[in-house]
Amino acid sequence: MALHAIAAILAPLLVRSLGARAFLPLAVAPLVAVVWAVRQTGTVLDGGRVSQVVPWVPGFDLSLAFSMGALQWLMTLIVAGIGVLVMVYCAWYFGRRDDGLVGFASSFVAFVGAMLGLVLADDLLLLYVFWELTTVCSFLLIGFHPTSRSSRQAASQALIVTTFGGLVMLVGILLLGQQAGTLRISEVLADPPASTATTVAILLILVGALTKSAQIPFSFWLPGAMAAPTPVSAYLHAASMVKAGVYLVALLAPAFAGVPGWHLTLLVLGAATMLGGGWRALRQYDIKLLLAYGTVSQLGFLTAVLAIGTRTAALAGVAMLLAHALFKAALFLVVGIVDKRTGTRDLRELSGVGRSMPAVAAIAALAGLSMAGVLPLLGFVAKETVLIGLLELTTGEVPGIPAWAGIALTVSLLLGSVLTVAYTARFWWGAFWRRPGRPDTEVRPAGAALVLSPALLAGLSLVLGFAGGALTTAIAPYADLLTAGAQGEYLALWHGFTLPLWLSLATLAAGLAVFAVRGPLIRFQARVAPKRGAEALYWLVMRSVDRAAVEVTGTFQRGSVWFYLTVTVGVVVLLPGYALVRGLAESGDTLSVTLWDRPAQAAVALVMVAGTIFTVRSRRRLRAMLLAGVSGYGCAVLFLLQGAPDIALTQVLVETVTLVVFVLVLRRLPDYFTDRPLLPTRYLRMALSAAFGLAVGGFLLLAGNGRVAEPISAAFARGAYEFGYGRNVVNVTLVDIRAWDTFGEIAVLVVAATGVASLIFLDSRSTAIRRVYDIPYPEGVQKQSTTPGRRVWLPAPRTMSPDRRSILFEVVTRLIFHTIMVFSAYLLIAGHNFPGGGFAAGMVAGLALIVRYLAGGRYELNEAAPIDAGALIGTGLFVAALAALGPVAFGGSVLETFDSYLDLPLLGEVHLVSSIGFDIGVYLVVVGLVLDLLRTFGARLDRQILQEERAAAGVDER
Repeated sequence: MALHAIAAILAPLLVRSLGARAFLPLAVAPLVAVVWAVRQTGTVLDGGRVSQVVPWVPGFDLSLAFSMGALQWLMTLIVAGIGVLVMVYCAWYFGRRDDGLVGFASSFVAFVGAMLGLVLADDLLLLYVFWELTTVCSFLLIGFHPTSRSSRQAASQALIVTTFGGLVMLVGILLLGQQAGTLRISEVLADPPASTATTVAILLILVGALTKSAQIPFSFWLPGAMAAPTPVSAYLHAASMVKAGVYLVALLAPAFAGVPGWHLTLLVLGAATMLGGGWRALRQYDIKLLLAYGTVSQLGFLTAVLAIGTRTAALAGVAMLLAHALFKAALFLVVGIVDKRTGTRDLRELSGVGRSMPAVAAIAALAGLSMAGVLPLLGFVAKETVLIGLLELTTGEVPGIPAWAGIALTVSLLLGSVLTVAYTARFWWGAFWRRPGRPDTEVRPAGAALVLSPALLAGLSLVLGFAGGALTTAIAPYADLLTAGAQGEYLALWHGFTLPLWLSLATLAAGLAVFAVRGPLIRFQARVAPKRGAEALYWLVMRSVDRAAVEVTGTFQRGSVWFYLTVTVGVVVLLPGYALVRGLAESGDTLSVTLWDRPAQAAVALVMVAGTIFTVRSRRRLRAMLLAGVSGYGCAVLFLLQGAPDIALTQVLVETVTLVVFVLVLRRLPDYFTDRPLLPTRYLRMALSAAFGLAVGGFLLLAGNGRVAEPISAAFARGAYEFGYGRNVVNVTLVDIRAWDTFGEIAVLVVAATGVASLIFLDSRSTAIRRVYDIPYPEGVQKQSTTPGRRVWLPAPRTMSPDRRSILFEVVTRLIFHTIMVFSAYLLIAGHNFPGGGFAAGMVAGLALIVRYLAGGRYELNEAAPIDAGALIGTGLFVAALAALGPVAFGGSVLETFDSYLDLPLLGEVHLVSSIGFDIGVYLVVVGLVLDLLRTFGARLDRQILQEERAAAGVDER
């Protein structure tokens, strides 16, 4: 599977250099899988299993667990073996430079790898992951022609139906794992749980199997998927993907065939699918669509047989699964040749193709005879044993299946076999027979390379027909897991003149008779065909969902922030709030409340409450923003009173930067929130906000009182010193104990900064340092400049209008800027043991830049930081990632911390900790973020304001 992943990554490079011939080296990946599986034959045939477990998330007991028994061994050969032949076919089927071939090749190889993972997975969740990967790859492959509406619709239809089934299956998987106490498939099957919940879980899992294998009522998506290129149809929808559901039924049958609802669901739907698919196949004119409905029919046949739960049925079902993969893949590849060489798939336009391509016609005849169950093909061998298994049911001796149900199932599958013979004959007659009175279809010759793959598949159908004993030996380890029914049955080309043989001959004769009356039968079908089927119901549901989405969107997404907040807050207050009230009522006297540790905390809280009240009553934006800052600084004081100076420092810095950014933005907004009279609804909003605040406080109170285990943070202090080598628990937590969280957070900061910059301005995030500036003085615009070739420190007198200058501010800036930067460096270095760290240091450096900007304007900001903010942010993220990976080079793990002590002249002993590199990355990201905000909301807005003043003064922009 790893090899397939590598091949999928390399596929674009190979396709760009080799074109369609790139499929030949890509076929090496599944070929290696075939060779590997063949080498495990001895172990598997002896009843053993080949297993491998790779720890994934040990804390959650999640592993990449794989196991191969007899069933998985056969499926591996099918998935990988047919994958090799289809890839070889693709090398000559596609043109050297067909559009979309790059994505197609990657998706196809990835699909083969995902399918291998599905059949080899020994963990239910891992199986689900590969299950959905096959769904995604199938969507990409079916949608090979994105400009085609039918291709897009078919791809989305397959995706939605199979994903729906997969999600239902996931619920069943989780429920089954809970009942079994494990998600390991081999352990669940070895000791299956028995309960009502288990029955529900199995039925939910079967929904996934039914959707994947296109059983009624989900069968409509498979014929629609024929919009995909023929190699996709041959592999995904004949030999591989659609077998996933059948494989899942076979996998679960030994342990769960006796659960209530198993037989009722699978036998009824399987038989109905076989009959419905065969009936629909009879009236198709597109030979590819004819095979598609035939695939639906055969999948129903396989599902019903493998669901019976007897040894004979299991043996016959797996043999039929192999036979179907061979003959149906061969037939689809033949259809691709006919389509390529004639330009049509319509059997009403094809005539005499067999004379022009006798080899292709012979291959199709061989594969078709296997599909119809004719001696001596593998299809006959498997079908003969299926009939033996069905006759066992008519005795009523199979548990869970009464005799009348066995008879009904046998009759249904025999009728389905009659339809199979009929549409097989119609396929070969329509594709290759010469029609009287109609000119032969013009055919371009097919090369031997294109014919090779279907020829090998059809040839295997013939050769394996004589290998009944070997197939019995290969399948028996799986079939022997089922103890119901007769034991000792075997696959063979000849069982004598028995009832199953006469039934086979009868179905052949009846099928040919149906084919003989195909004309009247097709007209009859046209008259009785239902006007609306499952596909029409699907589109009705999809249109209803779209309509409902539009209505819901129109109702709730109305562009009103007040409405959005009201709905969000109201839902929190009503739903979790109800649970909160019940929880508080049930807590009673057990609820412990500590109002404050010291009276100063209460005083600060009262100030914060007062600030909040005045904020919501303020009509001026600036006043409301300053009052809101009271809450932020009050929080910092509370942190300080609680003994957390590090967090208090960070809170003060963040609040200060936030206030500055707000002030910069408010320059472009009106002074008042609104000039209209205040509405009475503001009291409702205030009440709702107060209820929300009380609810959140209640949640925290109830959660704090509900703690039953010691918090994990209790071990942080010891861990910070022992393996983080620092005494500042907060900083060590950020750069060591929970460094993955911090890395994710600075990545979010990068995304947020990029988003802000791109939303406000669409050009570069940097501003070039100009040497000549236009200054709009009251007496007129004048040219001012700094000295060419030299950057002047704080050139405010030359770049700002006198009425915007503050001499006092300029002097103070000259005095404190360097001190602030030195303090920033100190916080960065000392943060491991004392209050500080990369984030706080970065905010302090950002405040220094803010001071420079406020004192000297946007040009001074560029003098202070002549660097692109995006480059600084990206460098910080890169440095943090490098520091995280650095320990690996020295035998450690990612984000592991190392320390060392150095004796330096004058400084003495210095304690160096490797996590300082990570802190430096955080520092650069924060400085870059502040610089981005200053450039976006400061310098760029300054420029806008200046342009507006110039325009008002009538100054030419040039």
